[in-house]
Amino acid sequence: MHSTTTLLIELGGIILTLGLIGRFAGRIGLSPIPLYLLAGLAFGRGGLLPLSASGDFIAVGAEIGVILLLLLLGLEYSASELVTSLRTQYPSGAVDFVLNALPGAGAALLLGWGPVGAVALAGVTWISSSGVVAKVLTDLGRLGNRETPAILGVLVIEDLSMTVYLPLLTALLAGLGLAGGSITLVIALGTVFVVLCLAIRHGRVLSRAVSSDNPEMLLLVVLGLTLLVAGVAQQLQVSAAVGAFLVGIALSGEVAEGARRLLAPLRDLFAAVFFVFFGLSTDPAAIPPVLVPALLLALATAVTKIATGWYAARRAGVGPRGRLRAGGALVARGEFSIVIAGLAVATEPRIGPLATAYVLILVILGPFTARFTEPAVRHLQYRLRLRHGPQPPGRAGREAAPEELASPPRGG
Repeated sequence: MHSTTTLLIELGGIILTLGLIGRFAGRIGLSPIPLYLLAGLAFGRGGLLPLSASGDFIAVGAEIGVILLLLLLGLEYSASELVTSLRTQYPSGAVDFVLNALPGAGAALLLGWGPVGAVALAGVTWISSSGVVAKVLTDLGRLGNRETPAILGVLVIEDLSMTVYLPLLTALLAGLGLAGGSITLVIALGTVFVVLCLAIRHGRVLSRAVSSDNPEMLLLVVLGLTLLVAGVAQQLQVSAAVGAFLVGIALSGEVAEGARRLLAPLRDLFAAVFFVFFGLSTDPAAIPPVLVPALLLALATAVTKIATGWYAARRAGVGPRGRLRAGGALVARGEFSIVIAGLAVATEPRIGPLATAYVLILVILGPFTARFTEPAVRHLQYRLRLRHGPQPPGRAGREAAPEELASPPRGG
């Protein structure tokens, strides 16, 4: 069969399968990310239906998927919002990093992966999935809850931290050493600082220059500018993803809103291709041997994320129930963890199977922890109080009646 014909058949089959998978995931209330990963495992080497003609195209599509993920993420924030979050939420961000990055780094060192593998796995366990968390909060009707700003603050700090972490990881993976990594980090920090300053002072000018009443022209200009900046950033060892994120930050107002509307379908398509590509690059036979360490790491970092959310919500003055809901909402890992593992897999191939299993576990567990962490803890407290006898009247920790466990209040 002609190679172009084979390519079209394979791509058509993959995209159709992804569409059906996405519909099924929506029906059962699950993020489609784990199903996309499983589809990649099925189509990859050692899978049920290995592909032969579309590998190169999917690899390029995966790169575009990462770029569009970060661009749309940047479009969600203005430069002033990022600066405000950085000023007010940095203690929560520091706690988040310590509690969730260190378990990944420690696990990598125990597995004998060395310092570079430790830095990569630390990123995989550190970053929550903004997409999954946002969808869960929407589905549960919690966008107006008192703890939600604390959750979003942690996510913003994580996203902004990627502008430092990804260039540093890229430099380490490229073997540039301490000096080269320091130069790359200085370039990245300088670039972020310049872009934030320009966006705050001259963001409207840039947005007017890009703006167009014609949707086609707006799409072409924003997409072309993003790919160009991403390529230049990659050439400077700053990371294409960071370049795309900075373009998103620099655009604001109606331009950002119009670009989000036009690019969201493209992002969803190419992001799905990216998750499939990551699955393609992982041998399914390599996953069973790492299931136990992946499960242990997932359980440990689920607990540390709940602790992170508790701390962030407490700083915001939210009550215990809201703190538990905040922690449960942050458990899911997803797109960023796969992006980091995808960067590192060429240098440390063993990270691919572990990261795939880890993300599969937590992206499935995340919606459940968001929904049930707070009522489960209250139910446990209720049982413990019954066992130890009734509490004195007026005590702050009064017994919760069983019917209170069914539906949590919107406040803290």
